[in-house]
Amino acid sequence: MSPAPHTPTLDRVKFPSDMRNMSNEQLKQLADELRAETIDAVSATGGHLGASLGVVELTVAIHAVFDTPSDRLIWDVGHQAYPHKILTGRRDRMRTIRQGGGLSGFTKRSESEYDPFGAAHSSTSISAGLGMAIGQDLKGETERHVISVIGDGAMSAGMAYEAMNNAGAAKSKLIVVLNDNDMSIAPPVGAMSNYLSRTISSRPFLNLRDLMARLAKRFPAPLERAAKRADEYARGLLTGGTLFEELGFYYVGPVDGHDLDTLLPVLRNIRDTDHQGPILVHAVTQKGKGYAPAEASADKYHGVVKFNVVTGEQVKAPPGPPSYTKVFSNALVAEAELDDRICAINAAMPSGTGLDAFAKKFPTRSFDVGIAEQHAVTFAAGLATEGFKPFCAIYSTFLQRAYDQVMHDVALQKLPVRFGMDRAGLVGADGATHAGSFDIAYLGCLPNMVLCAAADELELMHMVATAAAYDEGPIGFRYPRGEGLGLELPKRGTVLEIGKGRVVKEGTKVAILSYGTRLAEALKAAEALEARGLSTTVADARFAKPLDAQLTERLAREHQVLITIEEGSVGGYGSFVAHHLAWRGLLDGGLKFRPMCMPDSYIDHDNPKKQYDEARLNAQHVVETALQALGVDALALPARA
Repeated sequence: MSPAPHTPTLDRVKFPSDMRNMSNEQLKQLADELRAETIDAVSATGGHLGASLGVVELTVAIHAVFDTPSDRLIWDVGHQAYPHKILTGRRDRMRTIRQGGGLSGFTKRSESEYDPFGAAHSSTSISAGLGMAIGQDLKGETERHVISVIGDGAMSAGMAYEAMNNAGAAKSKLIVVLNDNDMSIAPPVGAMSNYLSRTISSRPFLNLRDLMARLAKRFPAPLERAAKRADEYARGLLTGGTLFEELGFYYVGPVDGHDLDTLLPVLRNIRDTDHQGPILVHAVTQKGKGYAPAEASADKYHGVVKFNVVTGEQVKAPPGPPSYTKVFSNALVAEAELDDRICAINAAMPSGTGLDAFAKKFPTRSFDVGIAEQHAVTFAAGLATEGFKPFCAIYSTFLQRAYDQVMHDVALQKLPVRFGMDRAGLVGADGATHAGSFDIAYLGCLPNMVLCAAADELELMHMVATAAAYDEGPIGFRYPRGEGLGLELPKRGTVLEIGKGRVVKEGTKVAILSYGTRLAEALKAAEALEARGLSTTVADARFAKPLDAQLTERLAREHQVLITIEEGSVGGYGSFVAHHLAWRGLLDGGLKFRPMCMPDSYIDHDNPKKQYDEARLNAQHVVETALQALGVDALALPARA
């Protein structure tokens, strides 16, 4: 274990107000210590490291210049906010981050007054910031500032440009800091660029430009337009910010996001200006800045497990079965080797979805569209019209962002787009924002949609093969985060009959109908019930839509208790079963039907076992549900020897 970092300056900072009388040199020292503290904290817990290291100086500068929390500071996504948390009264809890009962890995309103807006999905900060800015205008609180910090990757989402377009027209005072650490959309940053940024952000320059704009309005229309074009052209040559100017923002930059001697005067100039309307500060940063292993491999150190600070070596889990994501990736590659119409689409998550392997093998058939899930879905629909077989691999929680496109552009037109929904169910340390809790309900209500869920990694292979073969409309298949069960896997999956489940274990008294990977828990529950003399059937539904009516009705007729279990919200598979049984009259007699699903609440970050305990979806809860349905006291019916 490495020694704790020496942080005498940081030790003096409990809240941002403690920074505001510090000199530039003291703030530089604070930034160095803050970086060391961030590295040390994340080494003990794991989490998002690279992005947090890239904004250390930005974090120090913003909190030193602006009067947070009265001034609102919004971090887009929020995974880069670890230094922000350390400076805002949460340092003593940093080693609980992403742990049960500990700090969230993202910004969270209920956690601190310094988090005015919760995040975890990208590209929301400018919209939220504009709402706050206009809200403050309406209240007459015009002296307050709103600062939205957004990464260049998040700027690829349409929502960011929708917000900027609105902000440019609204003319409220909103400051957007573009944290550019990847796209290289700016010319090289250097002394001249930094000098220009300080000059352009200064009050004399801003006042002069506003004066010239007012004078130009007195010119005849052709001259006014010419003056405006000349101004934009000149500034575009100097800074490259023409795009943002066209959207109505006053552009400042690019500036070196790690140079406090530049950042501090630029932010002070902007804070003190009388300029009306939105301002964009373009800061160029480096992911992983200040920690050599993270600088050398930004992707590897974006999200980390526990690691050795000195060597950068991450703690390796003991070897186990391949992850569901890996199984999906291999299965899709196997199908694509035999069918050149198969294409793969992801939204800025090639490694997270496993499609990086597909891209290496089939580069012309792989498409990373950026953080643009809406576009990804409609783009896939367009490919489908041309006879291709697009697979959209998008986390369940992120597919929510493209719901209208799924409904209008895919399902309504009955286009055969395949949706691979990773991270279905609860996801551990990422918590409620990333849980795949709702896709069964929000997709199951759409006509023409086929839905299935893998009970294990072999079933996932079968579902990839089934989706590849299915051409009659859209199909979605869900699978969880984490490792499979270690089953022996074939080269390719087998095409399943659409809408047909399977019985895994036959019994006579209790039936458990599982949709997805709760099947393993259902089988454990069946063993416990059998030990109490209660013969139990376990079935794998495979498909939620179309429902296997024959299997569902047989289980209802032949058992006293029917339990459905799923890793999804109210309104999902259990609701579909209840609806069907009600119309068939099978709930009118003595059947005791119990749907088990996630509670009507958000479940915070913790380890998955504890999360499923909280959701009451583990084997013991299935046993309790069956016994309660039968009116049996669990203690009054001892297990067999």
